[in-house]
Amino acid sequence: MNGPRNDLSDEDRVLWSLVARTAKPLKGRQAVEAPALAEPMNSARPPARQAEPVTVRPKQQHVTSALDDPTRDKLAKGRLPIEGRVDLHGLTQEEAHALLYSFLSRAHAGGVRYVLVITGKGSSSGGDGVLRRSVPAWLSTPLFRPLVSSHDHAARHHGGTGALYVRLRRTRPGR
Repeated sequence: MNGPRNDLSDEDRVLWSLVARTAKPLKGRQAVEAPALAEPMNSARPPARQAEPVTVRPKQQHVTSALDDPTRDKLAKGRLPIEGRVDLHGLTQEEAHALLYSFLSRAHAGGVRYVLVITGKGSSSGGDGVLRRSVPAWLSTPLFRPLVSSHDHAARHHGGTGALYVRLRRTRPGR
């Protein structure tokens, strides 16, 4: 091999950073500092466009909502397949945001319809989990709206309130 390769995706960089921080050096060796992530939230976002006055009509507006009951029941009973899952346990908010956007973008591009996002329930000291509160809010932001159609808490056996079912928007041919 002719040197290190830098063709890792954003998701791979986040995961490698987490693994590298937990590794212990061999006996008699010095620990090597893992490189810090260079603004993972900005690297996962598409480039900003010039601000233009935009008129938004109600039928063009992207709004995320709760899953309808029949769909949620089918997901819970396994009659609708969960085609992907991402686990955000132990990540910082920036790492989780970058990983979630990367995962949902790739799933949407691949035509995936339903995914499971595992946030965890939070600390055992009785506090609400930061990601448990943040992820549903992120899914309603302008960055995620073109990808996410709706989301809702998962069934108990899929993680309950520590996980979310996410329905991705359909991909339109020719776009």
